[in-house]
Amino acid sequence: METQELYNLSPALRLMGMGLVLALGPLAWVWLRNKNQPMARRLRVLTLLTLFLTFDLVLFGAFTRLTDSGLGCPDWPGCYGHASPVGASQPISAAQTAMPSGPVTHSKAWIEMIHRYLATGVGVLILTLAVATWLSRRKGQQNASILSAWWPMATLVWVCIQGAFGALTVTMKLFPLIVTLHLLGGLILLALLQAQAVRYAQAHDATRTVLLSKGVWLLLTATFLLLWLQIALGGWVSTNYAVLACSEFPACQGSFWPAMDFREGFTFWRALGAGLDGNNISFQALTAIHYVHRLAAYIVFAALLALAWQLRRIPAMRSYGNWVGGLALWQFATGLSNVVLGWPLVAAVSHTGGAAALVVVLTGALFSSQRVPQAASASKLRASPL
Repeated sequence: METQELYNLSPALRLMGMGLVLALGPLAWVWLRNKNQPMARRLRVLTLLTLFLTFDLVLFGAFTRLTDSGLGCPDWPGCYGHASPVGASQPISAAQTAMPSGPVTHSKAWIEMIHRYLATGVGVLILTLAVATWLSRRKGQQNASILSAWWPMATLVWVCIQGAFGALTVTMKLFPLIVTLHLLGGLILLALLQAQAVRYAQAHDATRTVLLSKGVWLLLTATFLLLWLQIALGGWVSTNYAVLACSEFPACQGSFWPAMDFREGFTFWRALGAGLDGNNISFQALTAIHYVHRLAAYIVFAALLALAWQLRRIPAMRSYGNWVGGLALWQFATGLSNVVLGWPLVAAVSHTGGAAALVVVLTGALFSSQRVPQAASASKLRASPL
C-alpha cells in the first residue's frame, strides 16, 4: 500500500498564488474606493475588512471541523501533492471507494482546501497590512493617524504560528490539543485585529477612551479572561466529540452529578479517541469533558449578564452592553440546541460564531476603556480624551 507523505511542499507556491488571487479582490476594493484618501485611511479600512474576513474564516474553520473534513486532504499544504482536489481526483476516489464514510471524500477534500485557500488569502491581507504600515512609518509618517508598526507585525507573526498549527492539525491526525489550540489561535487573531481597529477609530474619529470605575473595569477584565477559559473548554468538548455525552438539560444522564472520569478526560497529550490505557476513551471521561464546560458556562453566562447590565448604565459603553447581553443569550440558545437537538450543524457553527463575536466585542470594550485613576472620585467619572 502506497504511503502518503504528510508534508509535500511542491504545491506550496501554487497555493500561495491562489491566496494572492483571493486577496487581490479585497485589496483592489480598498485601494480604489479610497484612492483619494491618505494611506492611514486605507490601512484603517483594510484592517476592518481583514477583521471581517478573519471572522468568516473562523466560522468556515468550525464548519470544516464539524463536517469531519479536517483530514479531507491528508497531507499539507496541498492535497495529495496537488494544489486542488481536481488534480488529486484519482487518489481521493480511491480513498473514498475504500472507505465511503471515511475522512477522505471529494466533498470533504474541497471543504478542507477551500479553508486553506481562505486562510492563505487572509494571510496575504495581514502581510499587506504589516508591510504597508512599516513602509508608511519608515517614510516619516509618524503622526497619530497611522498605527504603530508593532501591531500589524505581531499579527503577521501570529498568523504564521496559526498556519503552523493548521499544518499540525492535519499531520497529527486531529490531535485534540492541537485542534483546540488552532481554534484559540484563530480567536487570538481576531482579538489582535479588533485591537488595531479600535486604535484606528480612536485616532481618526477622535473617539474618547471611557473611564470605568474599578468595579466595572475588574468585571470587564475578569469576564474577558473567563470567556477565554470557556472557549478553551468548548474547544476541548468539540475536538473530543463530547457534545452528546449529555443529551438532556439541566440534568445529565438523569443526574446532576453523573459518573465522570476527570483524570482521563483532562489528560491533554493523547491522540483523538484514545484513553489512558491505550484503548478508546471512556464514556465517563467524555461526560467529564462535557459537564465541566456546562458548569463553567453557568458562571460565564452570569458574568456576561452582569457585565452587560453595568455597561448599559454607561452611555458611552451602552452599545457594548447591548452586544454582550445579546450574545450571551445567543450562546445559551445555541449551546442548549446542541444538547437537546443532537448537535445540529447550524447550531454548532452558530455557537462558535457567538464565541468569536464575544471575543471581538469584549476586546473592543477593553481597548475602548480604561480604569479610572485611584485619585479620581466617582463624581468625576467621565469620558476622557485619548
